[in-house]
Amino acid sequence: METGGKAGAAILPAGSTVPGRDDVLGQAIPFDRARWLPLLPDSGWWPGELDACPIVAGRARVDRSTVFDISRRANTIEGRRHLLTASLVWGSGTKARSVARHARIFTTASSVSDIDARLAAALGVLRREGAVSAYFAFNNGERIRFLGPAFFTKVLYFAGHDHPVGPWRPLILDSVVARALRVADAEVKWPRGGWTTPLYSRYLSLAHDHAEEAGVLPDQVEAALFSHGRHLS
Repeated sequence: METGGKAGAAILPAGSTVPGRDDVLGQAIPFDRARWLPLLPDSGWWPGELDACPIVAGRARVDRSTVFDISRRANTIEGRRHLLTASLVWGSGTKARSVARHARIFTTASSVSDIDARLAAALGVLRREGAVSAYFAFNNGERIRFLGPAFFTKVLYFAGHDHPVGPWRPLILDSVVARALRVADAEVKWPRGGWTTPLYSRYLSLAHDHAEEAGVLPDQVEAALFSHGRHLS
């Protein structure tokens, strides 16, 4: 399997602020339970932790820390289902169109058992071989229809960032992070989507180098990239 070489570009503009880890873990996204439940295969896919999330301005809000808690059960079928659902909920917000688009994973699936099998296989690769190999698996042989890199990297991140295998922790790569990378990393062309395994490998190398130099964890660098990418829009 092809992977990216050693990255040499600076990943963040000079003077950029890297958020503290508590700020990263506390990043909370509002969600609407009533919009998700009818789109899930059944109520057993809904993790109970989401029902205990705080209500802010009339909306329940789930943070990264809660999804990490859910991810600790990913060694079981139910736990993997809950991790997938929680990752989708955290990444989707409350708009009905966004929820419906991301729930196509369930509403168009040929079978629930197919989702279970592919999810188990890709997360098994993550545990045995690490982030880059798991990215390749999710993007190729274990691809789940409508679960693209922007969301399967969320699953990988929550499942593996705090328990890494190999040199790199998995990180989220979405269009906002890629927008920041298009500016920061002039050595390669960063597309808006459809990132290859070598590009993901390069991103992890860049982020980990920056994290090591700054004395922070890699997901703090990812969060800083996301913030920078939002400003670039």
